[in-house]
Amino acid sequence: MTVRFCSLASGSSGNCHLVHDKDHFILIDAGLSGKQIENKLKEVDVDPRNLSAILVSHEHSDHINGVGILSRRYNVPIYANTGTWEGMGCKIGKVKEENIKNFVSNEDFYIGDFNIRPYRISHDANEPVGFSIKKKDIKISIATDLGYISEDVIGEIEGSNLVILESNHDEEMLKAGSYPYSLKRRVLSNMGHLSNEAAGNAIVELVHKNVKSILLAHLSKENNFPELAIATVKNILENKKIIVGRDIELDLLYRDRVSNIYQF
Repeated sequence: MTVRFCSLASGSSGNCHLVHDKDHFILIDAGLSGKQIENKLKEVDVDPRNLSAILVSHEHSDHINGVGILSRRYNVPIYANTGTWEGMGCKIGKVKEENIKNFVSNEDFYIGDFNIRPYRISHDANEPVGFSIKKKDIKISIATDLGYISEDVIGEIEGSNLVILESNHDEEMLKAGSYPYSLKRRVLSNMGHLSNEAAGNAIVELVHKNVKSILLAHLSKENNFPELAIATVKNILENKKIIVGRDIELDLLYRDRVSNIYQF
């Protein structure tokens, strides 16, 4: 059965992705308002009443803004680990007890035919994770909000048909920009966000780990722009004799629009 992915939004103003087959519709994070998510789901012909689950990667507001309202409105279970529940429980409002689902980082669980693997990442949150979502031989991995991409993370996402990979900022734009020094340090740290260059270097590794397609995600509004992210990554790949369109497929996710639909 076909597996589909699309992003409803990706960036510091809100993150929300959708993976589904014909029976199960899974949101990964819900960082927009409930109304915005409802409208964007309708753009891709998904009825929010059919949502099966919301997976939460960590408790930052751009990942949880719509979690509580969607759960209450459509009786949707919320899946998060203990650290994330501790960080977001007071922020999302009251949730039905039966919709509070705990997973354990680095341990698989199932939603319908989907095998979900939440893997640990480095970010300044309580217990942040990325997700690999598998159905039979289809694997989709989400690796955003991570200060660096470790060999453990590479191992978790290798062999993916599709990887959503952070390409947050251009380092020179960030250093010269208007962010306060403390915020610049945070973004550049190993608990912050991946730069375009770091994303490109990670993709070099992933090409050799049988990853088929990459979507650059979580681009900063202030310290990046789409053309620069793509150009930086392509330049790094070409220097390693890796050709986009031949060795790897490369595309972008946006802050303010629904992405293409990727079907497997």
